[in-house]
Amino acid sequence: MRVMSAGDGYEYLLRTVAAGDGDRDLATPLTRYYTEEGTPPGFWMGSGLPYLATGELTEGGRVSEAQLQLLVGMGRDPITGEPLGEAYRQYASVQERVDKRVADLDPNLGPVSRAEEAAAIESAEAERGTRRAVAGYDLTFSVPKSLSALWGVADAGTQSLIADAHHQAVAQVVAFLEREVATTRVGAAGPEGAVAFADVAGVLATAFDHYDSRSGDPQLHTHVVVSNKVLTVQDQKWRTLAGRPVHASVVALSELYNATLADRITETFGIEWEARERGRDRNPAWELAPVPEELVTGFSSRTRQIEQEKTRLIDAYRARHGREPSATTVLKLRAQATLATRPAKQVHSLADLTTDWRRRAGILLGEDATGWARTVTTTAEKTVLLRADDVPLDTIADLGRSVVEVVGEKRSTWRRGNLHAEASRQLMGVRFATASDREAITGMVTDAAEQASLRLTPPELASSPLLFRRPDGSSRFRHPAATLFSTEELLAAEDRLLDRSHTTAGPTVELATVEKITGKPDLEGRRLGPDQAEVLARIAVSGRIVDVLVGPAGAGKTTAMNALKRAWEKQHGTGSVVGLAPSAAAAQVLGEELGIETDNTARWCRCTSSTVTPSRRISSSSSMKPPSQAPAPWTASPASPNTPARKCCWWVIGRSCRR
Repeated sequence: MRVMSAGDGYEYLLRTVAAGDGDRDLATPLTRYYTEEGTPPGFWMGSGLPYLATGELTEGGRVSEAQLQLLVGMGRDPITGEPLGEAYRQYASVQERVDKRVADLDPNLGPVSRAEEAAAIESAEAERGTRRAVAGYDLTFSVPKSLSALWGVADAGTQSLIADAHHQAVAQVVAFLEREVATTRVGAAGPEGAVAFADVAGVLATAFDHYDSRSGDPQLHTHVVVSNKVLTVQDQKWRTLAGRPVHASVVALSELYNATLADRITETFGIEWEARERGRDRNPAWELAPVPEELVTGFSSRTRQIEQEKTRLIDAYRARHGREPSATTVLKLRAQATLATRPAKQVHSLADLTTDWRRRAGILLGEDATGWARTVTTTAEKTVLLRADDVPLDTIADLGRSVVEVVGEKRSTWRRGNLHAEASRQLMGVRFATASDREAITGMVTDAAEQASLRLTPPELASSPLLFRRPDGSSRFRHPAATLFSTEELLAAEDRLLDRSHTTAGPTVELATVEKITGKPDLEGRRLGPDQAEVLARIAVSGRIVDVLVGPAGAGKTTAMNALKRAWEKQHGTGSVVGLAPSAAAAQVLGEELGIETDNTARWCRCTSSTVTPSRRISSSSSMKPPSQAPAPWTASPASPNTPARKCCWWVIGRSCRR
């Protein structure tokens, strides 16, 4: 999802999304324009269309540039030009804010002091940037790479069927967004006001189909631009779409689209899907089982360009700062690499693109690509598709508990959107007959996960008038997606860690040893800063059974942990530091960064429950907790003469510690 700002957002839309459209009548997308250059014209979507003008706009109707300018650029009715509620808010520019703050400075300041204050103000305001009103949201629905590859080399009829399945999935997810996410805020927040979430009459959206990536690889995707203007059902006034629920739902919408698309493809062709690993730092991806990974890789040149540039930027960052970038910084560097390697959009006809794709695929497959696609789509056995009634209630309850367990491994608190996204992932291997069946079961599993969670958000202190209650009785002053959950096991685990943080019977490192380590560079020539040296000394001599090192992304936590490891081994011997992480992938990262043996926390606890009772322990976990079913090693005990003074590294990657 990309947030589109007023004015500039409209220009971006024309430049990168709606560009290349020809002056043609709208017909069946992606087939009528086979020999035409460019992509099909955009078309309207959303249940809010009948409330515009006199209702002449309908779903599937063609979008004109003038209509886009009115709706997205100006927030007006795309037919009549009438304002849809209040105009987009105008915010002061950077220079205007600077001028105002400089004018408010103490007139008694001397020239030098005044210049210094003005320079500080300019720097601060430049960092804040210019705030702009939100005009809409660009939701990009992109089919999995294996399906894009199959679509790109198939005959025109098969291409049309795949595109239809894609459009059905997009439409289902937009409808879900309208029912479960889209809302508007009524009222004014403050000491004397309150904000209620009111229902809206659908959304106003435009969709634009694109064929390829910027590197010319097959990449069927659709940009759905959702306007920020919505009609309130309660009083028929135009207001803005509540932004927080939209942001919170992005992952859930993405997972629902992937699953719904997989259902439609399997229903049409009988093709099965399988989960494929995508590397240490990425979640597995579901791809078409018959499509070989060689073909997927061959049609992923854009990804390779981005990854190569990202690697170069990481190397440059490492050389400049003398440390590894944090996970958050890596994401920013990848975004920078995406922009830096972004080639100009080339306009070709689908016929020309398909000819090139078939040639390239034929080389990779060693056979005629179109014939291969025909075999894949016509020889698969039909798969049994489930109805909602086919899923037993006890299975739903089991899945709900499983969803909570998985989410709890990554988060200390969560909301319904997190549970819904994980429910979609766990149901991805099941094929449903209709989108309604899938949504029903996913919703029931999410409900079961909520029941298995502990609600942290307190109930309303007073009942709301009927006008401010939903049909289910809940208050409109709180969005359903805002309720915060956790589990009793997580809270109990946090309590255990907090209790042990007050126990000071653990082993320590002599301050002289710490000062020796902090005063010397490591093998890569990196020296600790004063803050890193101070925190290292505090941990090493504290004697606490639990110590937690917390810092913002890029603050050098890993460098400090490395020095702590060297100091600890200097005092207590090689092998006295144990690295633990909540997953095998995280353990691998920790081991590479600190040069120690690492293990999965749960497995290590099982393996050592009868042999080792460490006197001091800090475990690695992004959710800041030991396993919920903690065996004997999690029971703190003082050091004994026969017990090695072992220290376990708790590695927090760019995350804050929160209850």
